Formats: sequence, structure tokens, C-alpha cells
Amino acid sequence: MLYIVLAVLMIALDQVIKYWAFTSLQAQQTIPLIENVFHLTYVENRGAAFSMFAQFDSRWIFVTLAVVISIAIAVAIYKGWVQNGLGRWSLVLVGAGALGNAIDRILRGFVVDLFDFRLIHFPVFNVADIFICVGALLFIIYFMFLHKDEKQTDTTHNEFSERGNHE
Repeated sequence: MLYIVLAVLMIALDQVIKYWAFTSLQAQQTIPLIENVFHLTYVENRGAAFSMFAQFDSRWIFVTLAVVISIAIAVAIYKGWVQNGLGRWSLVLVGAGALGNAIDRILRGFVVDLFDFRLIHFPVFNVADIFICVGALLFIIYFMFLHKDEKQTDTTHNEFSERGNHE
């Protein structure tokens, strides 16, 4: 239940910031917070990450993909397939980010992006993108270093359980 509540709060945060960008920032186009380093810039992203596939009308493909991924994440957490807290939270971040961007695609037909790091010429992004990237990075760390420990613990636990049943 905690995962659902926090996922909803993450999605709400993303949507509130995008709503502000859509209603206020759009008229100004850009607000320099640190001139030529970091700006808030209104961008309508009609593609995937970094506007890939923007030339195609792929909105419903991305919405469907986000829903399928979020359902798979919910099932994995509910079934206990990911037992480590870092692994579960990384999946919640990815799911919340995917749904946050899917909401934009459904409501507006595009994703609102606004964080613009000009110093390194990085593509403009949003809060949901941050959730997805941080979640993916944390999941990689979980999978590389902690997932193996879970498997060993499960195997050891199952061996002892089986011995106990046979003795």
C-alpha cells in the first residue's frame, strides 16, 4: 500500500509541475535560472526519450507500453519477485515516471518537458524522466549487486526448508 501511495504522490508532483509549465512557462518559453547553464524551458515532446520517434504518431504505443510496464512492475512487487527494498523502490520510480508521461500523452498528445541544462547541451526533460532514469539506475545497481544475494538466500532457505520436510 505504501508503494501505491508514494507512486501516486510522485505522479501528482510530476503533473503539478507540468501543469505549471503548460499554463505559465509556455507563454514565456524560457526562464534562465543560471544564464546559459540551467533554464526552465517549455518544450512539447511528441516522441520518446529525447524526442526519438517524434516524426511518427506513436503516442498510443508509448501509452500502452507505459501501462504494460507499470502492470508488470505492480505484479512483480505484489508477488514478491523483487524482495529487496532498493529493487522495489527502483521499480516504483520507473512505474511512476512512465505513468506520469503517459498521462501527458493521453491528455495533451505530447509530454511537457522543462528542465534545460544548457551548459552540457542536454535534452530538455521533466520530473517523470528523472524518476525513470534514477529508478533504472537503482535497478541496475540492485540487479548487479543485490539480486544475487537474494537468490543465494532463497536457495539456502529452500534447501533448509526441504531438509526439514524430509527429516
